[in-house]
Amino acid sequence: MQFYKNGFRGGSPDIKQAAPNRRNRGTNEPLPEKVDVLISGTGPAGLCLAAQLAQFPEIETMIVERMPANIIKGKADGINTRTMEMFQAFGFADKVKRETYWVNQTAFWMPDPANPENVKRVGRVQDVADDSSEMPHILINQARLHELFLEVMQNSPSRLAPDYGWEVLSLTVDPTTEDHPVTVVLKDSSGLNWGATKTVRANYVVGCDGAHSSVRKAIGGVLHGDAAHQAWGVMDILANTDFPDVRQKCLISSANEGNLLILPREGGYLFRMYVELDKLRPDEKAAQRKLTQDDMIAAANRIIKPYSVDVKEVVWWSIYDIGHSLTDKFDDVGDATDRNPHVFVAGDACHTHSPKAGQGMNVSMQDTFNLGWKMVHVLQGRANPSLLRSYSFERWTEAKRLVDTDHKWSRVMSAPTTQAERDGTEEPRIIRQFKENLEFTGGTAVKYDKSYLFADSPHQALATGEEIGRRFHSAPVVRVSDAKQMQLGHVAQADARWRIYAFAGKADSASAGSPIHKLASWLETNPNSPVVKHARPGEDIDAVIDVRFVFQLTFDQLAYEHMSALLKPLTGHLGLQDHGKVFCVDHKGLGDIFDMRGINRDKGCMIVVRPDQYVANVLPLDGYEALSAYFAGVLR
Repeated sequence: MQFYKNGFRGGSPDIKQAAPNRRNRGTNEPLPEKVDVLISGTGPAGLCLAAQLAQFPEIETMIVERMPANIIKGKADGINTRTMEMFQAFGFADKVKRETYWVNQTAFWMPDPANPENVKRVGRVQDVADDSSEMPHILINQARLHELFLEVMQNSPSRLAPDYGWEVLSLTVDPTTEDHPVTVVLKDSSGLNWGATKTVRANYVVGCDGAHSSVRKAIGGVLHGDAAHQAWGVMDILANTDFPDVRQKCLISSANEGNLLILPREGGYLFRMYVELDKLRPDEKAAQRKLTQDDMIAAANRIIKPYSVDVKEVVWWSIYDIGHSLTDKFDDVGDATDRNPHVFVAGDACHTHSPKAGQGMNVSMQDTFNLGWKMVHVLQGRANPSLLRSYSFERWTEAKRLVDTDHKWSRVMSAPTTQAERDGTEEPRIIRQFKENLEFTGGTAVKYDKSYLFADSPHQALATGEEIGRRFHSAPVVRVSDAKQMQLGHVAQADARWRIYAFAGKADSASAGSPIHKLASWLETNPNSPVVKHARPGEDIDAVIDVRFVFQLTFDQLAYEHMSALLKPLTGHLGLQDHGKVFCVDHKGLGDIFDMRGINRDKGCMIVVRPDQYVANVLPLDGYEALSAYFAGVLR
């Protein structure tokens, strides 16, 4: 972590210096008449977007929520490894790791062939495959996750905070202007001034307002899908039990009483149960059965025989029916080509599914992590507004993958066991499917299609483990300036900056005339260098593109004092040197990044990474023209 860039300040380094002339917020403060971005909904998707935009006080952001305050319990709980990588960029991954339950193993229980009325353990699967990510799969109270994002917003230069007690009543888009073309009518839902309305004009509106999204309906979006006609219950409980795997994630299939999921939660005592309840008629909703928490507890005890659970406190519970749906468009223009989008939907507003694959919060936040940097680029004038078209193009495909995979997984979970599975002569289908889904459930299966944002590079073989279209896969390195072991991917922050990671060839020490030295000189001085071309006068040289170099030689074999000025740039108001740009292989046994990620040792390479941590291009170290052309296609 780096701070004091613009002068010494005491106190927590997480609290950024407040920007001047920021908006006053409070119960009795007036709402603004115009904003750059209006976000509807303070769920994970909305807060993830707000936390990004909050770092840019020149972008006037407003986030509204119909509820009077943040939630305190219930709702989603699973955070996959890819989302944890995102949390690292926001600066609170370590806090999350300290507070949460880590899912290390998943246990599978099925009917005991000797006594089918009872269940027995039939297998365990490592939940996070080795080297799939440096991050764990964790479980956390969604309300606590909200608090972490709210803290990032409050500590930001803009001191952004939600306007609670307001919801979107209607919105219209004026296609004849680019000056705040979206008119939003907000309705007071706090009860303080019941039914009062306020009109706000915005450049962009993002609906993160759930499956019944007013924003989606306003742009003509419809959720299409089907239902599994199955009622499930979910409850967070404090309880005692003789079930031996209660502190492991468990998938339990009984012979005749249905299925049960156990998810241990943070703190060591709390755990969640997803309980299969009644089949539903095609025209019936789960709420019509009027099932209660007592029905869930009774069903759970029937499923886990010969074990039992003695519930001491029900913290939260809900009954739901499984459905899978996807909207036909993620923005207000759809397939139209005559204008650029100004209204977007994200999260449950555009895709819904069962909670059993643990993807709801994750995919929702990844929606707005994708959208956030693009909005920053456009509102700062660094990219053309057409960049925003890529949001729907990229995220609809991933949402479709989510809905299809979850549809299949839900039916596997609810399917009765076969005789061969019960006899142990065949590996249970649920275990086979779970193993096949590990990359998907970890969030690392996302692969964006080729576009002008993802180059069709002929040089992918220079870094076989950093595939274009997939997220940048971190690995251990040592920072040269202070010999600190760390993960290379952890240098990336949620700051809308691009990264170029340049990997040196064998024996290259950045001496004069070496490929790395030539690259550094070109990036620093050549007018065609994207680092030079896309930064504005007076900005830090790494304001838009952050360049990092990685060497195969160890830190004590490198002459840091002879490194290019690009690798020790002067930054901030005081012009202080940044000593965090140069790395080498980890020589203490945690792993060699060149071997781990298939980086060509003889030639080295450049890896271009988008602000949302996805690999955009792979180029040779002398691929100057291709690098310049790539960025010219994205940035002004």
